[in-house]
Amino acid sequence: MRHAAGALALLPAVLLAAGCASGPRYVRPADPQESGYTQTSATQVPPAGGTAVQHVSLGKGPPDAWWTLLGSEQINRLVALALQNNQSLAGAQAHLAAARERIRGARGALYPQVDAAAGVQRTRFGATVLGPLAKDFPLFSAYAAGAEVSYDLDLFGGTRSRVEQAAATAQYESAEFGAVTLSVSGNVVIEVLQIAELRAQIHVMEEIVADDEHMLDLIRAAREAGAVSEMDVLSAQSQADHDRTFLPPLQQQLSAAQDALASLSGVAPSNWAPIDVELATVRLADDLPVALPSELVHRRPDIGAAEAQLHAASAAVGVATANLYPHFALSARIGAEGLLGGPSEIAWSLLGGLAAPVFHGGALTAERRAAQDEYQAAFAAYRQTVLNAFSQVAASLQALGNDAESLLTQRRALDSASASLALTKQAYAAGNAGYVQVLDAQRLHQQAQLGEVQACSQRFVDAVKLLLAAGGRVDLLPDG
Repeated sequence: MRHAAGALALLPAVLLAAGCASGPRYVRPADPQESGYTQTSATQVPPAGGTAVQHVSLGKGPPDAWWTLLGSEQINRLVALALQNNQSLAGAQAHLAAARERIRGARGALYPQVDAAAGVQRTRFGATVLGPLAKDFPLFSAYAAGAEVSYDLDLFGGTRSRVEQAAATAQYESAEFGAVTLSVSGNVVIEVLQIAELRAQIHVMEEIVADDEHMLDLIRAAREAGAVSEMDVLSAQSQADHDRTFLPPLQQQLSAAQDALASLSGVAPSNWAPIDVELATVRLADDLPVALPSELVHRRPDIGAAEAQLHAASAAVGVATANLYPHFALSARIGAEGLLGGPSEIAWSLLGGLAAPVFHGGALTAERRAAQDEYQAAFAAYRQTVLNAFSQVAASLQALGNDAESLLTQRRALDSASASLALTKQAYAAGNAGYVQVLDAQRLHQQAQLGEVQACSQRFVDAVKLLLAAGGRVDLLPDG
């Protein structure tokens, strides 16, 4: 009785130690206090030529189907196809499902463990057991079969910390799933815009080559009439041949982009049926919603993944802390025992166990300090991820403003080049200008046409990057 009373007297001290040694309680980092992303905090992008003024609204961020802000039903269909068939997305979903199953596996350790056990043995007792009677005791065969129950009291929270660690890992996989969905949707839209840009450039070059052929026919006719020299004919022929050289590389880039889009959509290039999108049909919304910094940290999957790693590092500190303290377990066994071919009896046992670390050469405390250091590293990585996100939003905002100015400048240059080319051709036909002047005017017009296409496409691409960086996401997360 004295021993039992002593054990009961020690129980409050054990429970108090358990409360102190259960490891740190995770507290998520505080939301950032910044109210904007740039020093100017501009919320209006200047108009680009014939486009409307672009507004940036700071608030909750883009809608889940952020690509709908581009106003293209064809883009909507292509993104939906990719999100349904993309294999990287399927892999990320499987990783998330596995992580959620590991939570259930870790939680199983919180409950009593029941196992079935059975054994058979052939025995002869030696003299140390029966003494002189050993030689008269026959060989015998015995068996035991029953159930064993064990339960870890987890007084110091090691199992709970492992469950928390598994939950944080699932949180990380969930964020990675969100990152893959966002990456797939973003890559599809950017690939579609690149294809539209290449098709527009090919169209421009085909018009330029057709114009070169028309000009060459006129010069050949003038040469036959003796109005121009053979040098003008050769110059025109050289210009037409030079402009044709731009088409094969553009066609190759278009084929590669189409194949990349097929891969994103989970379709073999041989089975891909292209859905062509024209740049002229893309209508970027006048208002672009951007999440506030305090909201962005809850929306971006890379920040969510960094926070999940921080949470897992905190749980690892709890596991390492629990390893410094005693491990208490209860076990019980009940079953039948007897001789083979003979009667059996019910036997049972009940016991409690304690395993306490005494000396491990400093390994356990070193592991706890290492876990604490890993937590500090995860916290620094989280903060850097947040800073990188803010930097990406700021860069995208600035790029969108510069794109509008670039597009406006390119359209003015195209208008000037078109007027100059028309006047130069008229002057050449009247004999008031040489063909070199026509070639110069053609080159400027060609560069202006291609520049206008590239500036328009770049504006759309940078708008997509802004929507992705500023809190765009895809609501495909499976329940779990």
